[in-house]
Amino acid sequence: MNWAVVQRILGLLLMMFSITMLPPILFSLYYADNSWLPFVEGFLLTLAAGFLCWLPVHRTRRELRLRDGFLVVAAFWTVLGSFGAAPLYFADALSLSVTDAIFESVSGLTTTGATVLVGLDELPRSILYYRQQLQWLGGMGIIVLAVAVLPMLGVGGMQLYRAETPGPVKDTKLTPRITETAKALWYVYLAFTISCMIGYRIAGMGWFDALCHAFSTVAIGGFSPHDMSIGYFDSAAVDLVAIFFMFAAGINFSLHFYAWRYVSVKHYSQDPEFRAYASFLMVLSLVVVVSLFAYRGFIDPGQTIINGLFQAVSIATTTGFTTENFSAWPAAIPVMLVFASFIGGSAGSTAGGIKVIRWLLVYKQGVREIVRLVHPSAEIPVKLGNKAVPYRVVDAVWGFFSVYIIVFGAMLLAMMSTGLDQVTAFSAVAATLNNLGPGLGDVASGFMGVSDTAKWIAVGGMLLGRLEIFTLLVLITPTFWRR
Repeated sequence: MNWAVVQRILGLLLMMFSITMLPPILFSLYYADNSWLPFVEGFLLTLAAGFLCWLPVHRTRRELRLRDGFLVVAAFWTVLGSFGAAPLYFADALSLSVTDAIFESVSGLTTTGATVLVGLDELPRSILYYRQQLQWLGGMGIIVLAVAVLPMLGVGGMQLYRAETPGPVKDTKLTPRITETAKALWYVYLAFTISCMIGYRIAGMGWFDALCHAFSTVAIGGFSPHDMSIGYFDSAAVDLVAIFFMFAAGINFSLHFYAWRYVSVKHYSQDPEFRAYASFLMVLSLVVVVSLFAYRGFIDPGQTIINGLFQAVSIATTTGFTTENFSAWPAAIPVMLVFASFIGGSAGSTAGGIKVIRWLLVYKQGVREIVRLVHPSAEIPVKLGNKAVPYRVVDAVWGFFSVYIIVFGAMLLAMMSTGLDQVTAFSAVAATLNNLGPGLGDVASGFMGVSDTAKWIAVGGMLLGRLEIFTLLVLITPTFWRR
């Protein structure tokens, strides 16, 4: 293990992250909300910590290995969540404990969207902006941004990219060089953010709300500057803009990149994961809308259709925006929506969940095993499109499912041991491990009412979900540390 290299990179990344605490100061001064000091303190603390981490090893120039990459990614997200909490902890307007500040910060960076805050409409705008910015930075991944910048500082990035990028296939690159890949992803991400902000502004939001909601929509985060979330605006136009960009952000960003580069949309329909993703959301939305009509009747059908479509897309893509309290909806609809978050969005998107591609591979393998019962000697490959999927990838998917179930069960028992009932504990684990945000029961409106122990369990779940479990769990295996 190259400890000096890991320490140097961590120091550099912390110093880079400290710069993100400066924009909220400008918002504080512009809106005169007198909340700029916590961000100055957070900036100085993070900058000093990064500098002290980097200084003793700044001359180290050894090559970064894959094993080091895993450690950097895990350490950085953990440390980043802690230092990102500094302005929230120092802010007198919030009066948060260390646990609550770290919970809110990690929830933002992992794009989970679970919160411990109430009275958002009354908070200073600089703090509201900072929460949204955390989600936007976490959406595509701080590490992907870093690999576009760190080569200028003499640090290679391919190992970091492999360790952080979600999905079963880790080695796909959009452009020949990893730096160009990261830049390409961020150009697409930035273009979507600007388009979403303009869409919200045209739909009737003010510029501040449009920017904040664009940050969390494209990041599939779910934070909002308002307690009522998107429902605050009570606007069908705003809802439709949100639906479109939530759907788009749940698609593999490499498809968006190819659409931009080749000015073509043919490859969307040719991608098996996209077809499965779109079909799943269409069926789920239809079931939710029909169920709402069955229980509510046909009073205000337009609003019922939009509400059903909005919540289906928001929860299934793990965004977590709400226009209504879906946990109070009748029958099995709330539980069905939470189950939908287990599928989540596409690999290579900003969505959480297990990812559509994994479910698609499990389905195809299930079909293959059924066929094998009839033709036991047949060699039947698992295919995506016209390409056979390597057995190693299929095995990795099954391994992920197995570990996911074990981790989910362990977290569920841990949550219940803190005193939560079964429904609350189950939805709390689903909301954090799937990076969803809202849950059912006592966490339907947030995690402010649960114990500190449950919040720390949730923090662990959010980190595991954002890094897709293996990136963190590999660190506790003897094989990782064996020379």
